[in-house]
Amino acid sequence: MSVPGLDLDAFRAWYDGERPGEIAGELSAEVIAGGRSNLTYTVTDGTSWWIVRRPPLGHVQATAHDMGREYTAMSALADTGVPVPRTYAHCADDSVLGAPFYVMERVAGVAYRKAAELDALGTERTAAIADRLVGVLAALHAVDPQAVGLAEFGRPQGFLERQVRRWGKQLEGSKTREHPDADELHRLLSEQVSAVEAADPSVVGIVHGDYRLDNCLIGADDEIHAVVDWEMATLGDTRTDVALMLVYETLGASAGGDLVSDVARAAGWPGNQQQLAAYTTASGREPGDMGFHLALAYFKLAVILEGIHYRYLKGQTVGEGFDRIGEGFDLIIAAGLHALKEQ
Repeated sequence: MSVPGLDLDAFRAWYDGERPGEIAGELSAEVIAGGRSNLTYTVTDGTSWWIVRRPPLGHVQATAHDMGREYTAMSALADTGVPVPRTYAHCADDSVLGAPFYVMERVAGVAYRKAAELDALGTERTAAIADRLVGVLAALHAVDPQAVGLAEFGRPQGFLERQVRRWGKQLEGSKTREHPDADELHRLLSEQVSAVEAADPSVVGIVHGDYRLDNCLIGADDEIHAVVDWEMATLGDTRTDVALMLVYETLGASAGGDLVSDVARAAGWPGNQQQLAAYTTASGREPGDMGFHLALAYFKLAVILEGIHYRYLKGQTVGEGFDRIGEGFDLIIAAGLHALKEQ
C-alpha cells in the first residue's frame, strides 16, 4: 500500500534497478511520526526494512530539503567516529516520486523527544545520554573534511554572512504574516556578522545544521547509534551547531514540548552552562562569546517553524502536531533579540 509522497510501485521499479534482488516480496510503507520537515518512511517487504527520505509535499524553499546533501554527508561519515546509518541509493530524478529521495538502513534506536521518556530511564542514564550527545557533536567537529572527501562540501569563508542572508530569504518566502521583531533581529545580525566572522576564523569544520537529541537514535545501551537529518549539513562555523543545540534545550525547558522537544526538562539533564563546558572539554575548543551564535540559532529556528506553519496552513503537511507550530514564533524571536543584547 502506498502512502502520501511514496508510490511503492514506482519506488520498487527504480530500486530494483539500483540494487537488483534486494527486495524479495510485496512492499508496504508507513510515515514515521514526528518529522516536521522532510518526509521519512519505513518500507518493508516483510523480511527486510529500508528508510526512505524525501522533501515535504507542496511548498519547498529552493535551498531547503537537499536530499543529495544528506546522502553525501552520511556516506562520507560512515567510517568515522560519528554514528550514521548506512546509505544505499540516491535518486535525483523527480519523475520517480515527484522529488529527489534516498534510501538508507533502518537503525534500531529511539529518538527521545519527551522529558517523560527520559524520566523513565532515571537521572543517571539521562545525564549519560546528554553527555554522549555533546561527545558525538565534538567528534563530528573533529573530523577532517578533506580526509573523508568533503573538502568541497561547503565554503567556510563567509559562512555566517551567508547563513544570515539565507534565513532572511527563507523567512520572506514563508511568511504567514508580518514580523517586525524578526525583521529587526535580522537587521542586527546583518550588521554584526562581519565582525563576528572576522574575530575567529579557526572554528571551521563539518556542521550538522540541526543537531539535537531527537535527531539521534539511542540504543538500549544508551549509546547514540545514529545521527540523522543531515539536510542542512555543510562546512562552516561549528559554533552554530553548539548554539542551536543549546537553543533547542533552552526552549524545551521553558516552553515545553509544543514547539520543540522538552527533554531538557528531564531530571538529570544538565543545564546550558554544563553542556557548553562539556563540549569545551570534549572538543578542546573554547567557544568564547556565544551571543551572536545563539541569536542566529533562535532566528533560524523561528524561520524553520514558520516554514512548517506555512505548509500546515496550505494543507501540505503529513502527520500530526502541526496545528500549534506557529504560536512560538514571537517568543523565539524575542529570545534571539535578548541573546544579542546580553553579549
